[in-house]
Amino acid sequence: MFFAALFAMYFTIRSVDKGPVLLLSSVTCQMGVFAVERGQIRRSGSMWNVGRWGLREWYVLTFFMGLYFVLGQGYEYLDLIRKQGLTLSSSGYGSVFFIPTGFHGLHVTGGLIAFLFLLGRTYAARTFTQEQQVSAIVVSYYWHFVDVVWIGLFTTIYLIR
Repeated sequence: MFFAALFAMYFTIRSVDKGPVLLLSSVTCQMGVFAVERGQIRRSGSMWNVGRWGLREWYVLTFFMGLYFVLGQGYEYLDLIRKQGLTLSSSGYGSVFFIPTGFHGLHVTGGLIAFLFLLGRTYAARTFTQEQQVSAIVVSYYWHFVDVVWIGLFTTIYLIR
């Protein structure tokens, strides 16, 4: 529901603010870098890795891909602020760009923390118990939720003109 409200905010501001700052074309985005970065979080959610390695290795790989995503988002923010002058308060577009992507980044960071707890408990126990299996499933569901939200955000903010 929270992300649905953020999408509603985006489309409302976009329909009201017809200024040139709102248009994505006025914000020079390095689309190739961002597409690769965003692909990392989507690919990290794929379960194809489990068959090749163990579940723990998949979670470690997913953690590092998610970390790469968050660091890439931080780089993107700095680039937009320094080179384009786009900030939360600079325009309507700044608000509707930074708020949804920022909250998504916070959710990814929460997922990374969950991965650390899960991996720490699994390595400390040296076995994969029923309790740890349930925890792994819950963390996976959360991570897939973050994936789906990102697909919607990426499409809305970067691709729809």
